[in-house]
Amino acid sequence: MSKIIEGLLYSESHEWVKVDGDVAVIGVSDFAQSEMGDITYVDLPEEGDEFSKDEDFGALESVKASSELYSPVSGKVVAVNAELEDAPELINADPYANWIIKIEMSDKAELDTLLNAAAYAEIAK
Repeated sequence: MSKIIEGLLYSESHEWVKVDGDVAVIGVSDFAQSEMGDITYVDLPEEGDEFSKDEDFGALESVKASSELYSPVSGKVVAVNAELEDAPELINADPYANWIIKIEMSDKAELDTLLNAAAYAEIAK
């Protein structure tokens, strides 16, 4: 059974969101990383890039597959986790400790469209 953290929000495409004021800290769920297997590469955006909700902002690659990453919220990238460029396997080790990007949200109401832990548990099977 995949680990799901209470207090985070989740998208149906398996990204998680931790809200920190106007910033959304975004990563991928334990379910997503376990489905992919050993992650070998993380395609990251640049700081300052802007994305709309549900727009792809990068990708994860594993020995089994490549999977697009979709932004759960709209806004501007204010930080990327550069550690993942040299150590993509950190996502496999702990997908909740190793965030991918931070976005300054342009519309916090979009958070209402995301799933809570209980609702996400219903689709992450």
